[in-house]
Amino acid sequence: MGRIPSGLFVITVRLGDTATGMLASWVQQCSFEPPQLMLAIRRGRYVLDWLPVGATFTVNIVPEGEKRLLSHFGKGFEPGEPAFDGLDVEHSATGAVHLHAALACLDCQVVSQWDAGGDHVMIVGQPVAGALRGAGRPAVHVRKSGLNY
Repeated sequence: MGRIPSGLFVITVRLGDTATGMLASWVQQCSFEPPQLMLAIRRGRYVLDWLPVGATFTVNIVPEGEKRLLSHFGKGFEPGEPAFDGLDVEHSATGAVHLHAALACLDCQVVSQWDAGGDHVMIVGQPVAGALRGAGRPAVHVRKSGLNY
């Protein structure tokens, strides 16, 4: 399973005046009509509490070769810890955090959340806004093992 390729993304989420970001590799389009995408988040991560149905999140698509975002968000952040220090960001009309280094940003509204029966929870989001930020190819990730990141 580790040989199944996936993209690399930074998911940004806001709760009130607090925002955070996390590295994600399990993001995939899951519907054409309406356009929707699905992401998997490990059970127990505090950000799941920020993503009930109706909440918004942003998928920032990491470009190929962008190691700075990977190392910055790969370490994870505790609740309340500043996640965007030292990064160029802007806030969209929805209040979402867009990373300047991203190829594109998709602001999504959560339409469904369910326990997939394993160690991750599935979130389905419908894009409500977006922005193209740069040219290039998206980063692709292939794990050495299907048993861990």
